[in-house]
Amino acid sequence: MAKEYVNALGRRKSAVARVYLSEGTGKITINKRDLKDYFPSELIQFVVKQPLNLLGVAEKYDVLVNLKGGGYTGQSQALRLGIARALVKINADDKKALRAEGFITRDPREVERKKPGRPKARRRFQFSKR
Repeated sequence: MAKEYVNALGRRKSAVARVYLSEGTGKITINKRDLKDYFPSELIQFVVKQPLNLLGVAEKYDVLVNLKGGGYTGQSQALRLGIARALVKINADDKKALRAEGFITRDPREVERKKPGRPKARRRFQFSKR
């Protein structure tokens, strides 16, 4: 018998996390690597586990993730959103608690595009009076 998966999508900046949640022992696998291998930082691991710890189900579900794009901060926050969305699909009553902590809201901030005639999006070239 195949495992029952609940899938969800999390995005942040240019990172995309496809999350597959199933009944299990609390193992988090990202791109076929363990959480501790993929994110060595304790702080980033904490960010990823926040929705699970809030509901007290960290040891109840296995999390399988495909992560693409972005840096480690964007990826970890995309993963957090994906996990929160998957938990809501499993039990809709949890949505209120997750929303109160801000885990359901997609952070809409993206990198502003570079403008022509400037070194960056808003930065001007150095002005020289003489």
